[in-house]
Amino acid sequence: LHIPGYEQPWEIHTGKPERIVSALDIMLEGPIGGASYNNEFGRPNVAGYFRTFEMKVNLGAGDEVRGYHKPIMIAGGLGNIRQAHVEKQRLAPGYKVIVLGGPAMLIGLGGGAASSMDTGASSAELDFASVQRDNPEIERRCQEVIDRCWALGEDNPIAFIHDVGAGGLSNAVPELIHDNELGGRFELRRVPNAEPGMPPVAVWCNEAQERYVLAVAPDKLEVFERICERERCPFAVIGEATEAPRLEVHDAHFDNYPVDLPMDVLFGKPPKMHRDVSRRKVETLPFDWQGVALADACERVLQLPAVADKTFLITIGDRTVGGLVCRDQMVGPWQVPVADCAISTTTHADYTGEAMAMGERTPIALLSAAASARMAVGEVVTNLAAAPIEKIQDIRLSANWMAAAGVEGEDANLYEAVQAVGMELCPALGICIPVGKDSLSMRTVWEDAQGEHSVTAPLSLIVSGFAPVQDVRRALTPELRRGVDSRLYCIDLGGAKHRLGGSALAQVFGHIGQNPPDVDDPDRLKRFFALIQAANQAGVLLAYHDRSDGGLWATLCEMAFAGGMGLEIDVPAHEDIIPYLFNEELGAVVQVATDDVTTWMALVRQFGFDAFVADIGQPVPHHDVIIRQGGQEKLRRSRAELRRLWSETTYRMQALRDNSECAEQEHQARQDLDDPGLSPVLTFDADEDIAAPYIARNVRPQIAVLREQGVNSHVEMAAAFDRAGFTAVDVHMSDLMAKRQTLDNFKGLVVCGGFSYGDVLGAGGGWAKSILYHA
Repeated sequence: LHIPGYEQPWEIHTGKPERIVSALDIMLEGPIGGASYNNEFGRPNVAGYFRTFEMKVNLGAGDEVRGYHKPIMIAGGLGNIRQAHVEKQRLAPGYKVIVLGGPAMLIGLGGGAASSMDTGASSAELDFASVQRDNPEIERRCQEVIDRCWALGEDNPIAFIHDVGAGGLSNAVPELIHDNELGGRFELRRVPNAEPGMPPVAVWCNEAQERYVLAVAPDKLEVFERICERERCPFAVIGEATEAPRLEVHDAHFDNYPVDLPMDVLFGKPPKMHRDVSRRKVETLPFDWQGVALADACERVLQLPAVADKTFLITIGDRTVGGLVCRDQMVGPWQVPVADCAISTTTHADYTGEAMAMGERTPIALLSAAASARMAVGEVVTNLAAAPIEKIQDIRLSANWMAAAGVEGEDANLYEAVQAVGMELCPALGICIPVGKDSLSMRTVWEDAQGEHSVTAPLSLIVSGFAPVQDVRRALTPELRRGVDSRLYCIDLGGAKHRLGGSALAQVFGHIGQNPPDVDDPDRLKRFFALIQAANQAGVLLAYHDRSDGGLWATLCEMAFAGGMGLEIDVPAHEDIIPYLFNEELGAVVQVATDDVTTWMALVRQFGFDAFVADIGQPVPHHDVIIRQGGQEKLRRSRAELRRLWSETTYRMQALRDNSECAEQEHQARQDLDDPGLSPVLTFDADEDIAAPYIARNVRPQIAVLREQGVNSHVEMAAAFDRAGFTAVDVHMSDLMAKRQTLDNFKGLVVCGGFSYGDVLGAGGGWAKSILYHA
């Protein structure tokens, strides 16, 4: 790799990697990394999806392997922003430009090049140059600095901020000043650097994470520096904005300017990219379901990982940190991971909040990229319908696009999918997509003794949806309400087409099928959302679960698991039972009390859903799931047996990754029909104020909420003490060491938890020593 003006620091050798990591390895190890980051950074992990798919298919040009040998893993979050922060301030010449966060490292330099290549086609050196390393503890310290700054209101020292991502400082710093039509002068050697031997291009361009660039007015620099020092967050003033629109980067080590050019050269308008692509005519065979036995289909579909129990992915991550989560993945007394969406409250004292959900239907992209994209958006809508959201237009989406660019037909598929969602469906629904991301290298190639192999992923759109919630207490879940005489209603948005292309049923029998489900009528989807909201507002819905992977069969089983009940289901006599139970058209199942059926059906007629809603049966107190048609019993299975099948994947994964004996015990407990689940029995009156005789009213004793770097539970701890009648005061260990605070001022202290000094063995010793060795 030749860098003009410098000796060659790296040698790139072409060659094939000896081993491609297996899908099983990634399934076992990948989630641990995500959960670890969530835990250490102090963010709850409350939603996700899991898709395994690898199949040899003939799409009209011979057999090829399509699937996810190169996996997708998504991490993200939501937040609230104050009106004053919606628009960034304007900078003036002389404003200081600061790098906040971790040091520069020799990582990420090959990121752009490596991400544009098929996995396995790169060299080992380029792969290593593109590797990223995370440091959630530094990220947490950055977050604390930012939080302390905006909490100052009008005195917030941060005028402008960018995160550091692709291209490192070479992208972030020029963007910050260019957005204000300014130039800048910078000193390269002021950049915090963990590897000083790097050449200037590496210092300027490395993509080390957990960094921000921001601008601070000169008269507010001292305030900002004090906050950083208090939070022990690394930072450096690397230069300042200038009136002359020129980018100058000086290198004190060589006493030269490795970067010196006009801003309009850097941000000039390059010619638009043109791509010549061709559509690929997909020709597949229809899935012949006629020979499929109902019992066999029911068992196989429940065990497909996309349908099955995801507990092994969920319980390793923190789902409560922050104290604002009121709906995570786990539902009901038996904590079954079937929630349609995650819900959090706006503050520790409010009932307003936010809902988040995800949607994707990637296998059907092999049949229709546009249908796959529309179904991903549709699934977000049917998931979010469980939350009390005023109107569908309140939903905002994040679209993550992934494709194997350059593979025949895939570029055209990407175009069709973007057009279907961005130009057609979302405008028709009134839903905005303000943010997204892409990866265009979803193909893996490798060699072994048998020759060269490749796996190409289907076009993959993963959609995350967010919306404000009016009252978190009215959120619906799939947990069937016990002790109430009720009926179950299926709402079919597919218009009785029952298309099976790309379905879980087709996959478990080794087929892809021909005709996939689709969002045929956006207005019908809008009216569905409005119907569920109106019915929820009227209080007639006891439970709600959307229809997705595994079709109506999986939806019903998951409701039975969450509610600890059996089911008696009647399939309409005129329907073919297999397509009826296993099609994955958009839809939902709701539980309605018998006394409320009249009100429910009136709403159904009001929103024009007479032809799309059917009474399909009822929950029952016994433990069997029974399917009947025309008065004849077609299937009867114990709920315990179905739960064993549904949780088999989780059990096997936990037995491999965790303690196998514990995994076995947990798997047996899931099948115990006598287990009462979480059944709290209060032995006291929750409304009685037992502390009243001991507390002097209107006197709020001060309590120190003590924290150290990496701690992530101090805000909810302060909220709890505030609610209990104390005045909670944020005290950092650095405050005590610098004598800005003394414990003499407090009536007590609480030491908060988290991942102080990193999540390593003996980490707590660092905090202990800071107390023991500082008088």
